[in-house]
Amino acid sequence: MDPLTIAAASGLRSRMQALDLLANNLANTGTNGYKGDQEFYGLFSSAEASGGDSGPAATLPVIERQWTDFSQGTLQVTGNPLDVALSGKGFLVVNGPNGPLYTRNGSLEVSPSGELTVAGKYAVQDKSGNPIHVTSNVPIQISPDGTVNQEGNTLGQIKVVTLPTTDSLQKVGDACFRSTDPANRPADAANVEVQQGKIEQSNVPVAQAAMRLVGVMRQFEMLQKAIGVSTDMDTKSIQEVARVT
Repeated sequence: MDPLTIAAASGLRSRMQALDLLANNLANTGTNGYKGDQEFYGLFSSAEASGGDSGPAATLPVIERQWTDFSQGTLQVTGNPLDVALSGKGFLVVNGPNGPLYTRNGSLEVSPSGELTVAGKYAVQDKSGNPIHVTSNVPIQISPDGTVNQEGNTLGQIKVVTLPTTDSLQKVGDACFRSTDPANRPADAANVEVQQGKIEQSNVPVAQAAMRLVGVMRQFEMLQKAIGVSTDMDTKSIQEVARVT
């Protein structure tokens, strides 16, 4: 395989991965607390891709890894007392099936057992790591420090934490993350305000993501044409060689 076809095929592969990320971002623009994914490119050198020892190593574009943009999304006023948004860096802590999960999705619900939950299944932790129980159909008040009050009684304080690094956070669905590094221990968040009656929207800029999607599609088409040109050149070369007498 000639270097042109190899480089174009590598570009097609990286563009397909980029398309998957963009499509997922666009599909979650309406998901509260969703954080968009981006791609980090690198160059891969391969002597084998150049035909072995006969030539210099080929340098091919690849997506080295993907990363998540944890910047804050727009805080939208909903007026729903069960909606909370975090103003500042931090995460709500919820009880996942295999340990604590971290999320910016503050669309809370009351479970049948009376627990405050995210996505209807993950109980929100208080400062002690326990679920917060409330009475259904009774108004609640949530103060800026996360303290939950109902009918004049303090029911608990919503746990808000920060992590030394977000590199070890892995998406698990429902705009939640789990930490894959036990050494990346959470700490109580500072300078974070819990705002009741608001919700944090996805931080994916829809117009920008749509423009990037169009750009990636055009690049994909150009790379396909490059492979077609390379194939035509190879075919003509074979035909010309066959005519030599």
